[in-house]
Amino acid sequence: MDLQHVNVKLLLDHPADADLELLIPIFHSWIQGEVFDELLLDIADYRHVPAGPGVVLIGYQADYSVDNANERLGLRYNRKAVLDGSNQDRLAQAARAALHACQRLTAEPSLGGKCHFNGHDVELFINDRLLAPNREATRDAVEQDFQIFFERLFRGSEFSLTYESDPRRLFGVSAKASRSFSVEDLLANLAEG
Repeated sequence: MDLQHVNVKLLLDHPADADLELLIPIFHSWIQGEVFDELLLDIADYRHVPAGPGVVLIGYQADYSVDNANERLGLRYNRKAVLDGSNQDRLAQAARAALHACQRLTAEPSLGGKCHFNGHDVELFINDRLLAPNREATRDAVEQDFQIFFERLFRGSEFSLTYESDPRRLFGVSAKASRSFSVEDLLANLAEG
């Protein structure tokens, strides 16, 4: 299966401390400063939606958001444009993009140090129901790719994978490492290939 439209979500520590309103000027500064390779266009504020998409930075190739889907607050990277390469290349690209955004938020002075990745929880989705319907056959087709990817990401740590089973939801997996990693550690693991 040729995976496209990869989403990676990094769960945050202390979600109760998060003030999503503070993200709006930060995301505007990312647009103005052209801080990522993707073209960033606008911001959508969905804070009023319970367990919803939160604040979304809309881009041409990809979106960034801090969302609370499934009541799990995290930074999410949503690749929309088709990307060349292997499945491993596309999974790594989405993870790197999410990790770089997380680095920027962690370093953002206006957040007062209240935005940190929890170090061990990562969710991965394929945002294409036609390509990857949420069925066992999809899981069987990509399970090896996911296993290889998370072995690389969580190098030196055991981890567990839990697949979303509700066919009405996007096909996805939640990965939980047996120990915490810093964002820098995960980026270094991805760089090692």
